[in-house]
Formats: sequence, C-alpha cells, structure tokens
Amino acid sequence: MGLVGKLQAETLIAAPAHKFHEVFWCRPHHIANVCPEKIQTVHLHEGDWGSAGSVIEWSYVVDGNNHVAKEIVEAIDEENKSVTFKVIEGDLLKEYKSFRIVVQAIPKGEDTWVHWTLEYEKLNKDIPPPIKILGFVVHVSEDLDDHLVQA
Repeated sequence: MGLVGKLQAETLIAAPAHKFHEVFWCRPHHIANVCPEKIQTVHLHEGDWGSAGSVIEWSYVVDGNNHVAKEIVEAIDEENKSVTFKVIEGDLLKEYKSFRIVVQAIPKGEDTWVHWTLEYEKLNKDIPPPIKILGFVVHVSEDLDDHLVQA
C-alpha cells in the first residue's frame, strides 16, 4: 500500500450551493457556532477572512478527542464554489507528511452536492487512511446544511 492517497465523499444538502460555499470561503469561524460539539473554535492567525493565503486554526473534536489544525487557505474558486486548505501545523501532521482538504459545493437543480476531497501522504505504511476525518467533515456539512436551511 502506498503512502500517498486520496479520499472523496459527497453528500446531498438542501441549502443553496452559494450559501454553503460562502461559509467556508468567507465565514468559516461561524461553523463553531453551528456545531460546537464538533468544531470548538476557528481563529484567524494571518490575513483576512475570505482571502487566499490566510492562515486559520481549527480546534475540533473527533471520537471524543480534541484536535488542532492550522491551515493555509491555498485556493478559493468562486466560480466552481470550492475552497482548498493545506494543513501546516497540528495533530494531523503527527501521522501525515502532507494533508490537503478541498470542499466544493456543486449546484444540481434544486439540490446541492457537497464534494470533499482529502489528499494526504502518510508518514509510514502503518498509518491508516483518514477515514474518520472524512466522516467528520461530511457530518459538519450536514450540520451546516441544517443551520442554513433554518436561517
């Protein structure tokens, strides 16, 4: 089994694609208000909210364990409604040499598909693929969808 991998998942949401994308693009700090049991805090360390090159620190809980990830916003694609984050510090880098997260909101008629891609390089062959992280981000999508639909 190789050290480099990619995991992908899609989930169907009811919120409009532009609203979902706007949260990850411009207001990721609001996610901590939407699902505080999963995302505890989101802090801006460098740059401006909604700008490529900004550095954001996430405190989050997976399987009852607290984690931290500091990420740089690598790319924002307004037309395709995607945001790419590259992990530069934190717990994920204890197991992965590199870790990139891409979230894209894809409008399909009245619905929106949220497509997540995790690209990673494990530090060694004994490290499992980040399946728990993939499930986590899908659940965050569902919580955010519930919030956006009620708003």
